Amino acid sequence: MTECIPARWYFDLVSPFAYLHLKRFGELHPTLDIEPVPVLFAGLLKHWDNKGPAELAPKRLHTYRSCVWAASQHGIPFRMPPRHPFNPLHGQRLLAGLGAPRAAVEAAYDFIWGEGRDLAAEWPLFYARLGVDGERAAALIGDPQVKQALIENTAAAAAQGVFGVPTLAFRGQNFWGSDTIAWANAFIENPRMFDSGEMKRAGEIEVGAARKEVR
Repeated sequence: MTECIPARWYFDLVSPFAYLHLKRFGELHPTLDIEPVPVLFAGLLKHWDNKGPAELAPKRLHTYRSCVWAASQHGIPFRMPPRHPFNPLHGQRLLAGLGAPRAAVEAAYDFIWGEGRDLAAEWPLFYARLGVDGERAAALIGDPQVKQALIENTAAAAAQGVFGVPTLAFRGQNFWGSDTIAWANAFIENPRMFDSGEMKRAGEIEVGAARKEVR
């Protein structure tokens, strides 16, 4: 019997890297049983007192260009939405309310990052793409239980050391970013990867200097 490894994939629609990662899931080890988990990237940034790449002007431009380049290298359809960063809250709540099925997650990402559509301005088209009517969409994004579930997803992810999206988590390890596919696959083949040699030492390095907080 083939081993099945449960994995959680933490995502936020605001991330183009999550889209690029999702489009390459076929390259991941076939034993991974991936559960998409919607979180709030802004909540993770707040938890870790960090800034997103789009909040630093030079990094913002570099990020967008690097995504265009990466998509072209892998033959992935890619088009920036008209505004970024945008508020993904309604989209994340809708996916959370639906249980984040893979087909719905893919449809959402294709809409925003494959076609470059505007989540807010084209909201009715967005939820229709996910197979949801307006009444149900409104009910789900306004449901207190759905709102709380998204908050709890984010808090649980942060408690497990997740600091960004996309993050693929399994066997107690987090693989952050769209460029960690080969690394994650190698870890499956070598589950003791982090227990010896320089990998082990990397987790024991002391902090030599800390940047002073600016107030």
